[in-house]
Amino acid sequence: MSTTVKITAAEVNKLRKATGAGMMDCKKALVEAEGDFDKAIDVLRKKGQKVAAKRADRDSSEGAAVSKVNADNTVGVAIVLGCETDFVGKNESFLALANQFADIAINFDSKEDFLAADFGGMTVAEKLVEQTGVVGEKLEINAFEKLEAAYVGTYVHINKIGALVGLSENVDNAAIVSKDVAMQVASMGATTLSYKDFDPAYVAAETEARIAVIEKDNIELGRLGKTLKNVPQYISMAQLTPEVLAQAEENAKAQLKAEGKPEQIWDKILPGKMERFVSDNTTLDQEQCLLDQKFIKDEKQTVADYVASNSVAVTAFKRVSLG
Repeated sequence: MSTTVKITAAEVNKLRKATGAGMMDCKKALVEAEGDFDKAIDVLRKKGQKVAAKRADRDSSEGAAVSKVNADNTVGVAIVLGCETDFVGKNESFLALANQFADIAINFDSKEDFLAADFGGMTVAEKLVEQTGVVGEKLEINAFEKLEAAYVGTYVHINKIGALVGLSENVDNAAIVSKDVAMQVASMGATTLSYKDFDPAYVAAETEARIAVIEKDNIELGRLGKTLKNVPQYISMAQLTPEVLAQAEENAKAQLKAEGKPEQIWDKILPGKMERFVSDNTTLDQEQCLLDQKFIKDEKQTVADYVASNSVAVTAFKRVSLG
């Protein structure tokens, strides 16, 4: 005849702290394991495996984006711990787990190595499975980005978007500059540093596609009697060669002459017209190139202008987000 093992509250609390599982789940696991602490952990782990198998096809598009930077600000990491619902994603214990993962992630160069890393006697991957059983939702690492630079700054927007920015050197105001630029990355979603990084074939294909979309829109706008959109000749500074800019200036002068503007005031008007020409014909850069975007804190300058005014350069950036 088997004897029921008495489980104390202290034992339940110890298992709860070790695994993050609920009090009742911990008590049941200890009862099933007849009071053996290690066996109880295995019981909870197996429960997690069963839940994970059932929820493998679920979408983990909610969760939390977190970032960490090392003590001397030379290495940063940003990860997304995904779950199924916003309710779980906002839970304090879930956010604490995400930060624990980030503390480990900063020591590894790839997502694969990070998932294989130790987490209290199990791997990170196994911890995700265990916590899937605890939470009852699919948990996984949806993003992993690491950045090394002379100075690394970070910014996280309401646990939804995380950004890392690397600077060329650790200047006096590196913390402020890197955070400002990281905010830019988070809010404006750049995909590359500069228009100089674009492949010519990509720019050509994108130009053709964008012009086709605008021309199609103009057909409908014309039918409705509305103002037509401007059809740009170009979409990137990569296309604005010295010859193209010289021709644009000649066209602007011809327009001023046709309008009867005195030639002696052209020098005052031309800079504004050329600035407008460049702005109208670099839409791709403004959308995708970090340094070529208007700075969100002062749209009178670009990010490149802002960084240069602080005697430093951006060497790289990374961005992670939910979904």
